[in-house]
Amino acid sequence: MNSILLWIILIPIIEIYLLIKIGSQIGAISTVLLIFTTAVVGIYYAKYEGLNTLKSGFIQLSKNEIPTYEFLSGAAIAFAALLLIIPGFVTDILGFLMIFPISRKFIFTKIITNRNNETNQKNNFIDGEFEDIDDDENDKIR
Repeated sequence: MNSILLWIILIPIIEIYLLIKIGSQIGAISTVLLIFTTAVVGIYYAKYEGLNTLKSGFIQLSKNEIPTYEFLSGAAIAFAALLLIIPGFVTDILGFLMIFPISRKFIFTKIITNRNNETNQKNNFIDGEFEDIDDDENDKIR
């Protein structure tokens, strides 16, 4: 919970800092136009990728397969579109990384391997069966 609060505070601070720095280098009007351009291009590409993901999902359903990757991709594309709408350079970079299929697949594999490693470390026990034998012969000394 504390890390989420930290990110909610840090991201706007970083965005404002970058807007001021980049605005002082290229000018205020150019910075605003750059922000609007990345938002428009990003939303258009998010729409394109979303339709491709939807098409791929329908192909998976027609093959009687569960479109798990397509569900995850659709959610990632929706989140990326939200990041692109928010003005700022860091959120635009993260949004573009989540929209492109190559980087999205890389992110998914990293998350899955990290999650698998965590579950393997948590389940560090041996599963077995035992049988309790109460026999008088075992109690005798030979």
